[in-house]
Amino acid sequence: MNSNQLTESQLKAYAEDGYVLVPGMLDPKEVGMLGRTAREDRVLDQHSFGRADGEGGTVRLSLWNHPTETIYGMIARSESLVGCAEQILGGEVYHYHSKMIMKDAKIGGAWAWHQDYGYWYQNGILFPDLTSASIAVDKATKENGCLQVIRGSHKMGRVDHVLTGDQAGADMERVTKCLERLELVHVEMEPGDALFFHANLLHRSDQNKSEQPRWSMICCYNAARNDPYKESHHPRYTPLQKVADAEVLKAGTKRFGDNSDSDAAWLVAEKDTSATSLDKQA
Repeated sequence: MNSNQLTESQLKAYAEDGYVLVPGMLDPKEVGMLGRTAREDRVLDQHSFGRADGEGGTVRLSLWNHPTETIYGMIARSESLVGCAEQILGGEVYHYHSKMIMKDAKIGGAWAWHQDYGYWYQNGILFPDLTSASIAVDKATKENGCLQVIRGSHKMGRVDHVLTGDQAGADMERVTKCLERLELVHVEMEPGDALFFHANLLHRSDQNKSEQPRWSMICCYNAARNDPYKESHHPRYTPLQKVADAEVLKAGTKRFGDNSDSDAAWLVAEKDTSATSLDKQA
């Protein structure tokens, strides 16, 4: 892992745009190992679930609440990744959850326009003091459904979300008007790049109709001071034990289930209900 601290200009860009791209957060050896491990991880695959996108496609993902001793956990706990999240959120953070998005060639579904805080607000989180680090496992391009963001849309605050297929999507009247004023950006990434983005940043992705897969791992962090006031399917404040960046390679191809199933116990077997409960609350 390449040692990374965000510069003043990067932090300023995050505050202004709602996101910042950090090239080469994982080096080629690390991201190659991550990709091989994830694709060979039967437990990760068995715990994956699909979410219809309302366009005839399905997004497949696996989700877990606590970092583990696997290669996934070492990445989520690494000093560089956590350090960037701490810089962005201005203090101690904890691991809110991680997920592997499995957008396979030809069949990977789309994500509707949404804000992450549009989901997480329902979990008793008072402030949008969260950031997500999306790490490209594969090259992300327009052709294979890379992430799209609306630059500066986090400044709108939380907008209402309603169901689109199995996904909660942002109020499209607001999104449409937002797109008339703000820039739409396709975030193309090389394997190992990390995109940090604000919990209120509007983002989506197209279906993957290309011959190339687009897998990504997303590590979500909440500010320790933003501890949810109630229990939900994602954790309240849990101290995060950072590890040296070198631990990523030391973890090797350690996957879920390699440690007497104790790591696998953290996988969320049922699909995240944040999105599917919004039709009753929005």
